[in-house]
Amino acid sequence: MTPRGFFARHRIASGLIAPGILGVAALVTLPWALSSGPRTADTELTSSVTECHDMVTVSIAGRGDTPSADTPKLVDANGNALPAALSTDYSSKWLDPVANAPAASVNPNSYASVYVAYPANMDSYESAVTTGVANAESVMQQIQQSCPNTRFAIVGYSEGADVARRVAMDVGHQTADAKGGYGIVNPANVTGVVIFADAGRADGTGPFPGATNPFTNPNGFNQAYQTGTTPADGQGAVQGTGGSDFGALNGRIASFCSDGDLTCSAPQNISLLNLAVNVGRQLNVDSLEKNGLTLDNGQGVAVVLGQIAFNAFQEIRATPNWMQGNETFLDVLLKVSDPAYKPGQTTAVTDTAQDASISTNQMSPLAYLPQKMFKEIVGLIATNQNTIPVVMSDPYNLTLGPDAKGHHFDYWRDANTADGKPLTSSQYAAAWLTQLAQQAQAGQPLDTTVKPDATTVKTVVDQVTATPTPTSAAATTSGTATTSTSTSNSATPTDSASASATTTAPTTAAPTPAANEVDASTSVTPETTSAAPTVETQTAAVVPTTTAAVSTTPTTTPAVPSSTR
Repeated sequence: MTPRGFFARHRIASGLIAPGILGVAALVTLPWALSSGPRTADTELTSSVTECHDMVTVSIAGRGDTPSADTPKLVDANGNALPAALSTDYSSKWLDPVANAPAASVNPNSYASVYVAYPANMDSYESAVTTGVANAESVMQQIQQSCPNTRFAIVGYSEGADVARRVAMDVGHQTADAKGGYGIVNPANVTGVVIFADAGRADGTGPFPGATNPFTNPNGFNQAYQTGTTPADGQGAVQGTGGSDFGALNGRIASFCSDGDLTCSAPQNISLLNLAVNVGRQLNVDSLEKNGLTLDNGQGVAVVLGQIAFNAFQEIRATPNWMQGNETFLDVLLKVSDPAYKPGQTTAVTDTAQDASISTNQMSPLAYLPQKMFKEIVGLIATNQNTIPVVMSDPYNLTLGPDAKGHHFDYWRDANTADGKPLTSSQYAAAWLTQLAQQAQAGQPLDTTVKPDATTVKTVVDQVTATPTPTSAAATTSGTATTSTSTSNSATPTDSASASATTTAPTTAAPTPAANEVDASTSVTPETTSAAPTVETQTAAVVPTTTAAVSTTPTTTPAVPSSTR
C-alpha cells in the first residue's frame, strides 16, 4: 500500500504534515457551521433575549453540529440576530438529551436551551474555537443585559468542549470593575459547566475539578457519579489553554473523559505528536483531509511552518546563554508552535567587534555544542517514549472509529453499575442541570450543600432513557403557534404554546448514526419547549400581545461523510 493510501485509510492527510492531521483529526472532533454576522430579523418569527428565563443553558456542539446560516436565530434587544438558536429551532442529537432534560421538570417559561453557532470546522481549528468562544460570550452578555437575574449553564462536546472550557475559564477568572460589573457575566450566575471530551484536561484531574470531592460530584449536587477515585489516563490534547483552575467556577465544573478518547486522555511523553497537534490546529485540516497537500493549502502549510521556525530562532536568540541551558530545540518548538504563543520583547544584539576576528566570548557557545547535541538526543527519546505506541494503536479508530464506536462517544453508554457508576456521563449531567434549573425557578441561591431528592433524580434518569434516538439524516422542526395575552398588571407572559406543545423525552443512550451518516452533524426532531419567558421585573410590566406561527425546516448536512468528528 502506498503511503498516500495508508494515510487516506486512517483519515490522515498525506505529506509531511501527516502527524499534525493525525493529532487533530483523532484528538479534536468539531462541528461544521458558519456563524452569521449581525442582521435585523423579524421579531415576530424569532425569540429575543428580552424574553427572560430563570435559567438558560448555552450549548456548543461538535464538528458539523451547529446552527447554520438559515436556522432562525435568537435576536438581541434591537432585533439583530445573534449567533445562537433556541433548541426548538435547532437540534443536536448528541447534546439535546442533556441540554433539554431540565425543561420537563420546571415550568414551561422557566427554562431555555440555546445552541451557539460558530464555524465548527477544521479550517483552522484554532480560528473556529476562538470564534466559538467570542460568540458564546457575546450571547451570554446580551442575555444578561436584558435579564440580569437569569442563571446560566454551559455545555460543550468535542470541539465545542474546547469552546465551553475556554468560556468557563474566561468567566471564572474575571475581575469585577469599580462598579462590581463583569465583562462577560457575573460568575455567580453561572451555576454549572458540563464538558464532554475535554481537550484541555490536566493530567490526573478528576471529573469535577475544584470540587470538594473531585472524583465524586460537583459542589451542591450530592449524587455520586462514581465510587472510584482513579482519573482517566493522560491529559487533554490541547494544553495551551487548558488546566484545572477555573477560578470562581471551581467546584461547578463537570469534565468527563473516557480512557481511550485521545482528545482528553492523550498519554504523556508524546512530544512529537504534541508538536503535530499544535501545528495542525493552525492548518486547514478540512482541505488537507479531503484533497491532500495541494498548491492552495500548501501555501498555508508553508506559512505556518515558516512562522514557527522564525519564532523558534527568535526565542533562542532572545534567551541568554541558551546553548548552556537545558532547554532543547524541541522544547522551543513546542512553546512557539502553540497558537496562544506571543513572542516576547527581544533585546537587540549589537555587534561591537572592530574586525572580523572571533572573540573568546563569541566562541564560547560553540564549546557547548557537543553537550547540547547530547541533550537534544536524550530529550527527544525521553519525551517520546509513548509516541510509537500511540501511533501503532490506530488512534483514529481508538478515538472515533466507524459508526460512533470509538471512545469519543462513550459518554452516552459508559454506565457500569458493577463498578460503582450507575449512570452514564450524559445522564448524570442531565440530572445535575435539572436540579440547577429547579433551584433557579424557585429563586433559591446556589446551594453548595443541598442533597438532590432521590425521586427527582430517578425521574430524570428514567425520562432521558425512555425514548430511542431517531436516526433520520434530517429533521423538521415546527414551532407551535404562540399567542401571548397582554394584561396591564402582569409581569409574566402567558403562553398557550405550553399547553399544546408535545415534549419528547430525550435519550442519553448513544445515538445511532444513519447508514449514510458518520458525522454527528445529523439533526433529530428536537424536544419542543415553550419559547415564552418568565420576565423578571422590579415593577409591573405591560406584556405585548404577539401571535406568531413558526414553521422552520432546518436541515443539517454532515460536514465530512468519512469522518465522525
